[in-house]
Amino acid sequence: MQDDSESTDGEAEKQRVLLVTGMLGAGKTTALRVLEDLGWEIVDNFPIRLLDGLIESAPAAGSGSRTPLAIGFDSRTRGFDPARIIAQVKALEGRGDILLNTLFLDCASKELERRYNETRRRHALAADAPVSTGIRAERELLAPLRRWADMLIDTSEFTSNDLQRVIRERFASTASEEMTVTVSSFGFSRGMPPLADLVFDMRFLDNPHWDTDLRPQTGQDPAVGEYIRKDPAFEEAFSRIRDLILLLLPRYRAQGKAYVHIAFGCTGGRHRSVFTAEQIAAALREAGFSPTLLHRNLGSRAADLLEGGLRRER
Repeated sequence: MQDDSESTDGEAEKQRVLLVTGMLGAGKTTALRVLEDLGWEIVDNFPIRLLDGLIESAPAAGSGSRTPLAIGFDSRTRGFDPARIIAQVKALEGRGDILLNTLFLDCASKELERRYNETRRRHALAADAPVSTGIRAERELLAPLRRWADMLIDTSEFTSNDLQRVIRERFASTASEEMTVTVSSFGFSRGMPPLADLVFDMRFLDNPHWDTDLRPQTGQDPAVGEYIRKDPAFEEAFSRIRDLILLLLPRYRAQGKAYVHIAFGCTGGRHRSVFTAEQIAAALREAGFSPTLLHRNLGSRAADLLEGGLRRER
């Protein structure tokens, strides 16, 4: 009977391989970039028929640490044939020296169409046809791979930051003993962040948008910060929010929570939420935490219209 330590060592000896594919525009590039940050070796737009040779070139078992390998490919990859890919993967899974998984990134067709229209990119399978035609053709082509993949992430409601967080949570090679804290700002007019643990609505504060001199600035500018601080409600509200967060974070850590996302929202995500997130992040650093600070809508082109109440698709 094999003990757990021997089993664990055996798993560690295997070459870890992750195939990353999915719908164009669903986030493959973002996922691979995060995996690279996590220490994975990345190969993108790889002719998948050459997969066996790439794996053979990896360091042999027992030769030291085997860097996990992530291979990105999609419908644009030369020789793309889902049936052949699945057969090839099945053969590789029978080997005892590799641990192979397939990640499929999906996204709702309407959201993909919006992303293409926003970036003005042409779909690879659409030629001179509408984007929706290319998306339908791609979805039909990829259906066997989607069914085959053992991991599926739907990014329809994700921002880039949301996807980055999910990839980090799923694929970090070892669980960090230190809790990862993210502080972010966002605009309610563009939707709430789907993966936030704590959300604070800062729309009760006076809005700098209505000051024509402050409107083009952001919560990172001193004049906007001074304006927000002058609101009689700010100091007490900020103190209570800060104290609550500092009370909760050690409790989350004690419960073994690895990631905590604290989000601050205002109307357009450019002024009040940005300033408050900046101040909270500074307070957490003073308390010994090392938060990651993200501003989801700071560069949004339509933020001024959203602040003014005129709705427009993002």
